[in-house]
Amino acid sequence: KWKSLYQIQGERKRIMRETCSKYKSNNRRIITPYHVSRIFVEDKYRVLYCEVPKAGCSNWKRVLMVLNGLASSTKDIQHNTVHYGNYLKRLDGFDHKGIYHRLNTYTKMLFIREPFEKLVSAFRDKFEHPNNYYHPVFGKAIIARYRLNATKEALRTGSGVKFKEFIQYLLDVHRPVGMDIHWDHVNRLCSPCLIDYDFVGKFESMEEDANFFLRLIGAPQNLTFPKFKDRHSSEERTTTKITQQYFAQLSPSQRQQSYDFYYMDYLMFNYSKP
Repeated sequence: KWKSLYQIQGERKRIMRETCSKYKSNNRRIITPYHVSRIFVEDKYRVLYCEVPKAGCSNWKRVLMVLNGLASSTKDIQHNTVHYGNYLKRLDGFDHKGIYHRLNTYTKMLFIREPFEKLVSAFRDKFEHPNNYYHPVFGKAIIARYRLNATKEALRTGSGVKFKEFIQYLLDVHRPVGMDIHWDHVNRLCSPCLIDYDFVGKFESMEEDANFFLRLIGAPQNLTFPKFKDRHSSEERTTTKITQQYFAQLSPSQRQQSYDFYYMDYLMFNYSKP
């Protein structure tokens, strides 16, 4: 079992490196604080984790907090504590020397997810539930720009964005409002062509990959990756089937453009074209 997990890791890293050398010329660029701003630091077990939203990041932060001695169990940590408690340090908070020391000596890992599933998961989470940030900031701008004859109520609240409108916003080069980490490319969030990650896990094999990683870093035996879904827990997780239902609302050209948008993530992490 271990042998096959090691082989899978070797293969994932090989594909990532080959894609980088084929498409990216930035292999010798300087790593700046911006490049490491999404990386969380756990100093006790010497782990660097690049956060990819909608790919198990809440539970990974819980695990890092337990490793760090900030909590005794992942079950005890509330969602808001994870995301707004500022208990975990980020790599860009260190000076140049501190950043490079950790990049060179800590185990660097990231977890990814099939790009369309990740996108639909983000859409469902941010736009189909009450949200006092995404509706007024993104929703209002999206409805104003892409909905003909929008009602005053929709323009006022920004609620009820349709998936097709969201995709139009995503594909628009002149977006009415900026990008967001929940639907940005992993390529941009984690700079895998600049930072040589030691471990690449996948959401689709989360339990196996995560627990393998925890054994590799010598984590306490009783610490395993939590299985719970911590937001809208009564709702079904975004699956391939659910993703297809959302993408069925788009035109063939929008589907193709969406694929082009995430092309590097598909390639780099070896996901087949939907």
